[in-house]
Amino acid sequence: MAQPIPLQKDPSQADRALLGIRDLVFRGEFKAGERLPELALVELLGVSRTPIRAALQALAEEGLLEASQPTGYTVRGFSETEIADAIEVRGTLEALAARMAAERGVSGSYLAAMSDCLDRIEELLAKAKPGRDFLAQYSQLNNQFHEMLVAASGSEIVARALARASSLPFAGHNAFVSIQGRIPGSLEIFRAAQRQHREILEAIEARSSARVEPLVKEHARIAHKNLQLVLQNNEAMKNLPGAPLIRRRP
Repeated sequence: MAQPIPLQKDPSQADRALLGIRDLVFRGEFKAGERLPELALVELLGVSRTPIRAALQALAEEGLLEASQPTGYTVRGFSETEIADAIEVRGTLEALAARMAAERGVSGSYLAAMSDCLDRIEELLAKAKPGRDFLAQYSQLNNQFHEMLVAASGSEIVARALARASSLPFAGHNAFVSIQGRIPGSLEIFRAAQRQHREILEAIEARSSARVEPLVKEHARIAHKNLQLVLQNNEAMKNLPGAPLIRRRP
C-alpha cells in the first residue's frame, strides 16, 4: 500500500482529497482499471469520506476516473488516439478564444502585458541549455501566456469549456514540459513554440481572426508531437507523470 502523502501548508479537506487522489493515480499507485477504495483513501489522505467522495466525482467529471457498477470509481486508461483527440479539442477551443480576441479587439495595455510575458520567455530560452533547469520557469510563463490568451477573448463560456478540456490527462499545453529535458532536440521545440506565440500575438494585435485561428490550432499540435516523442523515448516514459495510464500501440 502507498505511504501517506506529505502535503504542504494546510489545504482544505476538499483540496487535500482532490490533489491527493490525482497524485496517487499519476504516481501509478492505482493502475488503469483498478477500483479506488474509499476507506483506504481516507486513511492515506487523512480526510473524511465526504470530501473523498466529492473528489472522486470531480475527477470522474474531469475524465481521470470512471464510475463503476454498482458503486465506486475506477482509474481510466487512455489510448494514444484519445489523448490526441483531447489535445485537438483543447486546441480548437483555444483557437476560438484567439479568434474572439482578434474580432472583439484587445486593449493596448493588455497586448503589452502579453508581449512582456513573451519577452520573458525569450530571455529564458536565450540562456537555456539542454537539460531540465529552466523547465519549471518556462512552464509557469507558458501557462501565464495561454491564460492571458483565453482571457483576451472576453468569453467566460469559452474559458470554462477550455478549462474542462485542459483538465483531461495529457491535454494541457504543459502536459509534457516536465520531462522534455530528456528528449533530444527539445530546446528547439520550445523555441519553435515561442515563434508561434509571437505570430499569434501579432495576429490578435492586427485583428486578423482568419490568420490567428489556424495559427493556434497548429500551435496546439506541438503537444501531439511531444506525445509522440515521449512515447518513443523509454527514459522519458519512465519519468512522465501518469505514464502507466497510457495504452500504447503494440
